Amino acid sequence: MTTAHEVFEDNERNQRVLDRSRRWRALLDVLALTGRLTVTEAARRLGVSEATVRRDFTALAEQQLVTRTHGGVVAAAVAYDLPARYRAGGESDAQERIATVAAGLLEPGTVVAFNGGTTTSATARKLAARTDLSGTPGRPAITVVTNALNIAAEMVLRHHIRTVTLGGVARPQSYELTGPLANLVLEQLWIDVLVLGVDGFTLDATSTRNEAEAGVNTMFVKRSEKVVVVAGSEKLGRRTFARICSSSAVDTLVTDTDADSEAVEGLRDKGIDVILA
Repeated sequence: MTTAHEVFEDNERNQRVLDRSRRWRALLDVLALTGRLTVTEAARRLGVSEATVRRDFTALAEQQLVTRTHGGVVAAAVAYDLPARYRAGGESDAQERIATVAAGLLEPGTVVAFNGGTTTSATARKLAARTDLSGTPGRPAITVVTNALNIAAEMVLRHHIRTVTLGGVARPQSYELTGPLANLVLEQLWIDVLVLGVDGFTLDATSTRNEAEAGVNTMFVKRSEKVVVVAGSEKLGRRTFARICSSSAVDTLVTDTDADSEAVEGLRDKGIDVILA
C-alpha cells in the first residue's frame, strides 16, 4: 500500500519545486491517503514556503476540495482520483470575470447545462466553488448536464452537484461528446438554463467552427428554458462555420467590457440582456 511519505518522495524526485497544479496534485494525493495535512508538513515535503502552502490550501478550500483547519487542511467528502480535480489557471482576466458573473446567475435547485469550451469550463468551475451550494449534505444543490468530459470530471468531484453526461463520440480537440447518441439523450431531458459557449455571435445568429458540435449545441438550445451565452468581446460580430441558433433564442449574453458598443446596443435592441463583466 502506498504511504503518504512515498507519494511525497516520488514528487520530490521528479521536481523539487513544483508548479501550482502539480503541488495541488501532490497535496490531494496525500489527503486521499491520510485525510489530514498540516502546513508545516506540506511545506517541508514540497520544498516550498509555508506562505505558498497556505495559499494553495486557501485555493483548494475555495474550490471545496478541502476543508481548512487551524494549521492545515482535512479532506473534503469528494473523490481524488481524476486528473481534472486540480486543473486551474490559464483563464484571462476577462474570462474570469465573465465566468464569475455567469455562475452567479444560476439558481440553486435548477438543472444547468454546459457545452464545451474554455469559458463554459471556467463558469462551471466558478459554480462548483459557490459556498451557498454546499450546505445540504447528501442532497444535490444543483444538477449539471454536459457533453464536455472535462467539465463532467470536475463536477462529479463535488458531492453537492448531480452530474449528468451525454453519450456520443468524444472530440479530442474540445472534450465534447457529439453525434446521434448525444441528441437521443438530450431529447429526454428538460433543462432550466443552458450556459452556451460560442465561437461567433452576430446580430443574426450564434455559431461554432465544428458542425458536429453545432448539432448538439442546437439541441441543447431547444431543450432549455433559458439560454445564457458566455463569450469574450472578440467573438461579437464574428460568424464561424456552423450555425447553432438564431440570436432571438438567446436570453442573456455575458461578455467583457471591451465589447464594441455598437454590437452591444444591436444585441440589446434584439431583446437580449447584455451583461458586461
